[in-house]
Amino acid sequence: MIYQKFCTEITDENGNLAKLTLSYPDNFNFGYDVVDAVAEQTPEKRALVWCNTENEEHIFTFSDIKKYSNQMANVFREAGIGRGDRVMLVLKRHYEYWFAAVALHKLGAVMIPATHMLTVSDFVYRIQAAKVKAIVATSQNEVPAKLSAALEEAQMTAKLWCVQAGAEGFENLTEAMKGAKDTFERVETLATDPMMLYFTSGTTGYPKGVIHDFAYPLAHIVTAKYWQQAEDGGLHFTVAETGWAKASWGKLYGQWLVGSAVMVYDFDNFDPKQLTTIINRYGVTSFCAPPTVYRYLVRKGIPDMPSLRHATTAGEMLAPEVFRRFTQRTGLPLCEGYGQTETTLLLANFKGKEPVEGSMGTVSPFYQIELRSKNGEPTPVGEIGEVVIVPPENGRQVGVFCGYLDNQEQYEYVWRGGVYHTGDAAYMDENGLYWFHGRFDDIIKTGGFRVGPYEVENVLMEHPAVVECSVIGVPDALRGQAIKAIIALGSGYVPSKELELEIKEFCNSRLAEYKWIRLVEFVEEMPKTISGKIRKNVQRRLG
Repeated sequence: MIYQKFCTEITDENGNLAKLTLSYPDNFNFGYDVVDAVAEQTPEKRALVWCNTENEEHIFTFSDIKKYSNQMANVFREAGIGRGDRVMLVLKRHYEYWFAAVALHKLGAVMIPATHMLTVSDFVYRIQAAKVKAIVATSQNEVPAKLSAALEEAQMTAKLWCVQAGAEGFENLTEAMKGAKDTFERVETLATDPMMLYFTSGTTGYPKGVIHDFAYPLAHIVTAKYWQQAEDGGLHFTVAETGWAKASWGKLYGQWLVGSAVMVYDFDNFDPKQLTTIINRYGVTSFCAPPTVYRYLVRKGIPDMPSLRHATTAGEMLAPEVFRRFTQRTGLPLCEGYGQTETTLLLANFKGKEPVEGSMGTVSPFYQIELRSKNGEPTPVGEIGEVVIVPPENGRQVGVFCGYLDNQEQYEYVWRGGVYHTGDAAYMDENGLYWFHGRFDDIIKTGGFRVGPYEVENVLMEHPAVVECSVIGVPDALRGQAIKAIIALGSGYVPSKELELEIKEFCNSRLAEYKWIRLVEFVEEMPKTISGKIRKNVQRRLG
């Protein structure tokens, strides 16, 4: 398998992975050294199985991915896109995402995945912050209109492409590819060059730009092989839209490195019955989804899925009842995993070890991870500490992001004391298993999405009735957490159901759906620290 070319695996006496070290050339590039290499060795090997809700179906080999990514790379280069240029992809689950990602890697350009659910103001911020040079978008969900409005508001221009269908102001990339050459001479890039930029929610301010380099895909070997248990010749299905980092975890890099094809179901509205139909129709062998999906599956009833051999979950806390009911029905334990947009998989219930309900499992053999107290001391067994990554002696930890966009101060802060601070709290039991205890910050995890309170509070403050507000996550049976707004009203306003609905409608019409406010509480005043900061920990405790 191609991944073995770039790493050494050391196993323990039981045959389980004990350590994995990487060895790769200075110019490693996933497009050439993995996709094209596999296409040369086994051109007919299945890479991508795609279908949508309209019963369209496409099965792409590695030879196909090489051809179409080359054509797309030639179109991009003809338009002036080159090494270091930033290109936003808003492609939902369209198969063109895979062509575009590989094409941009081959060019040495920086890929910026974004979800189609973003609002105009969301796009304005990202386009301005990243100084986007080009955008490749779906023609669906009014995305072209939103992007055009965002560029106008940002007073910027960018090269615009749509796939499959046309849109005003956008070139049809599907048509442009037809006239492009399907060969592409290698562009020299470095493994340390920036390859990808994700925007991830923070507790204060707008989303942070997280930059990963060209070595990043190799850190997902452990993700795919030892956690998701994607198999050579198998079919792996991760439920994630391409705008989120979870797509990098489960829909591209690690899976292709270990020889597994990727299953993609292009849909808008989640239907648990349809997901299981897809699993059975195509013979999916490994499956990964956030706990929200498993909650719906358990609630609706899980049919037989004879091809499925492994199931994983990450993104938020998994209720023990869901774990038990899924396992009782399928015979498959749910293997939890943990990591961040800034990293790859850090802790998980790995292959060869019996997963324990509710545990994050053990440390990835790819990282050195410790739990530390607030004063930086390692915490003893059973005591809560922050999850930190200790870099290797040479100081370079592949798989951990290489910078925040235009924010060196924040980057240095999370690397204070010579270790990477995740901001997540956990404890380790006497058996070496890790248990998640919560965030040290105020990030809300709802339905598998990360939402920073500031993103919602910023919109809330635009309503004339709101004089002060705080947004927190509260327990929710289906979403894991629901977004709750705590509001102090201005003079002349009194709490009422009508005002609550008005504020909800005002905000939710301006927010991406995954950021919608579900609950509202009116208060006379906010609990605050002596310095005047709202004490969200007190608000969360009170519910």
